[in-house]
Amino acid sequence: MERRSWAFFCPASSRNPGSALPPILSPTSGKGPFRFKLHPMRVMMMVQYRRNFVPGATYFFTVTIADRRSSMLTDQIDALRAAFRVTYRERPFAIDAIVILPDHLHVVMKLPDGDADFSGRWRRIKGSFTSAVVAQGVSVLRNRRGEFLLWQRRFWEHTIRDECDFERHVDYIHYNPVKHGLVTRVCDWPFSSFHRFVRCGDLSEDWAGSHDSTAKGFGERRG
Repeated sequence: MERRSWAFFCPASSRNPGSALPPILSPTSGKGPFRFKLHPMRVMMMVQYRRNFVPGATYFFTVTIADRRSSMLTDQIDALRAAFRVTYRERPFAIDAIVILPDHLHVVMKLPDGDADFSGRWRRIKGSFTSAVVAQGVSVLRNRRGEFLLWQRRFWEHTIRDECDFERHVDYIHYNPVKHGLVTRVCDWPFSSFHRFVRCGDLSEDWAGSHDSTAKGFGERRG
């Protein structure tokens, strides 16, 4: 499957590639953070979990807002886009697939060769987003030490093992809004790389995804 770069979670109404998008979010011939490239994770007790740091690897992540009733991510989608852009400029990465839901996001991310620090990148994305929404006057709870409690402290991470693993996680990402009952068709959810796949000719607009039993549990626990 050919890999391409593209903007991520752009509105479904934006049918012209790169329309009204800053250069870093526009489709390119392979430059920039947004390229196109899952494996059921072994269920472990939290006390046994260890992160798998592999330089240059492709990872599947689930990152979640602390309040699962919140719609912060979609309400503040522009701030989230900006947080990804800021982090990419400082520490490049490639996004192969992504979906933003009200209270969590799923992403397949490729790190540069020789670099395994995905934790640092997520700290920067989370911190930049939190700072932006607080600056806008959004009320965010703090703990006793004054730290913001917007995000869950940990996240789910899985190292992509092969092309089949990758494709199943991408399908899971694109079908996730339907799985959660937010829309009835994949194409109706605006904040998803699915629309870029359609524009690039990799998927049809009426693609319905696959919700078989093998996809259950991907990204649903915190790592």
